[in-house]
Amino acid sequence: MKVLLSIKPEFVEKIFTGEKKYEYRRSIFKQPDIESIIIYCTKPVGKVVGEITIDSIINLKIDDLWEKTKLNSGLSYDFYKEYFHDKEKGYAIKIGKLIPYEKPFLLSELGENLHPPQSFRYIK
Repeated sequence: MKVLLSIKPEFVEKIFTGEKKYEYRRSIFKQPDIESIIIYCTKPVGKVVGEITIDSIINLKIDDLWEKTKLNSGLSYDFYKEYFHDKEKGYAIKIGKLIPYEKPFLLSELGENLHPPQSFRYIK
């Protein structure tokens, strides 16, 4: 099974260049069999642009998570702290293989009545 994640364009670019090797999340999917993530690049792009495999998922206290991932975060510490401002623990999805799509496409082309997810959405 796969999940669809909405990611801002500036972070998608950092993922594709290899500067960002972790995708941070305040909450994580419950299904245990998620192997890859379909990337929806938010507006102004507004398209599905690629896929990443999940190497691992780290769940730690916010300060410990930053210490473990900061060198490959693609974020400033201030942005990171603001994102997790009200959380004790957070998640970092370690990016495995990156599969950029040659031709990005609209969500509607996935064949379902999809809208960009606030957090994530399961895709079969």
